[in-house]
Amino acid sequence: MLKGYSVPRTPLGLAAVTPPPPWHYSGDLIGVEYWADPKATACLLPDGLSPDPQTNGHATLLFGDWQFTASGEELLDPARYQCRECLILIDAVWRDMPVTFCPFDFVDNDAAIARGWVKGYPRRLGSVFQTRSFSAPSPAAAPIAPGSRFTGSLSACGRRLAAAHITLRQAEPDVTKIFSRPVVNLRWFPRLEAGKHEKPTVEELVLSVTDDLQIVEMWTGEGDICLPRNPGEEMQMLTPVRTGMGFRCSVSFSVTDLKILESPDSRGYVPHVG
Repeated sequence: MLKGYSVPRTPLGLAAVTPPPPWHYSGDLIGVEYWADPKATACLLPDGLSPDPQTNGHATLLFGDWQFTASGEELLDPARYQCRECLILIDAVWRDMPVTFCPFDFVDNDAAIARGWVKGYPRRLGSVFQTRSFSAPSPAAAPIAPGSRFTGSLSACGRRLAAAHITLRQAEPDVTKIFSRPVVNLRWFPRLEAGKHEKPTVEELVLSVTDDLQIVEMWTGEGDICLPRNPGEEMQMLTPVRTGMGFRCSVSFSVTDLKILESPDSRGYVPHVG
């Protein structure tokens, strides 16, 4: 009997690219909130989501430096299960619920790509880096303090796709100033069968569920973003019209579930999302 939560399935199941849930994450985030052209954010939303007229093009560029484990002490295999990430979240509405949607997401290993596709994140392989903070005092330590500066960068296929620069000014006790909306994603798995390329095997609008979410050491300040134009890429359509807060924080959460909001076979299905 073949085993494994994901491919490749093998007699022992050890070669699977990612283990089964529960999945636990801890990491440091830096990011910048900003506003893009509302027409650009609107055209990236899938069926079932609509633009949020209250925030009118609001988006967030995020960089994450993550450590992961499931139930097998995967944190002791850092080469396979640490990852760095860059993604964009745009404001939207599902029915009358404010949410965010992720149109672009890059990580630097295959295990993170596999988990992302299961959750509906449109992950691609990229090279992602961000400034790290360390406890021992040093000019290279980037302390969590007023005036400290942090940078995140993303490249893929040999091209720079995104960069963010943040200068911290003050601690922010109210994390909802940045993180106040759940994430809704599109799980989409296409068919290869001729004549059915536009009829995916899976098409689900899903609500991300995070257990035991903790956000600590939130600091805010100024931030700016660069999304260079590149052939074959479309992140640049979300170039800022204006920027808001830059921020840095540490985050932990677990994932064991998601909620299906809509699918072609069940339009109108409304799960309990409280």
